[in-house]
Amino acid sequence: QVLLVESGGGSVQAGGSLRLSCVASASIFSFSTMAWYRQAPGKNREFVAVINSGGDTMYGDSVKGRFTISRDNAENTVYLQMDSLKSADTAVYYCQGVTAVTRVYWGQGTQVTVSS
Repeated sequence: QVLLVESGGGSVQAGGSLRLSCVASASIFSFSTMAWYRQAPGKNREFVAVINSGGDTMYGDSVKGRFTISRDNAENTVYLQMDSLKSADTAVYYCQGVTAVTRVYWGQGTQVTVSS
């Protein structure tokens, strides 16, 4: 069983920055893609960003130009750098890993709260 553990959430004022980390208990090469999703109270889970094993990235429209996803293969870690945060970014952020056989793993989530 592979575990994904997020950290780095917290409270920040609008315009500030946070960096989330997702550490995998196995090599992140086990995953074809690793992604970040978020879920605000009363809303569906929303795609934020994804990175594949080749380093290609894709972002949700609401975070383009403000968030950056990256990976450190040696540390089995995926990061989400979040800049120019807005109150609308307040949510629980989840890390997801998808293997080549499309098995999906989720982390437990980390809370991000942005105050205006």
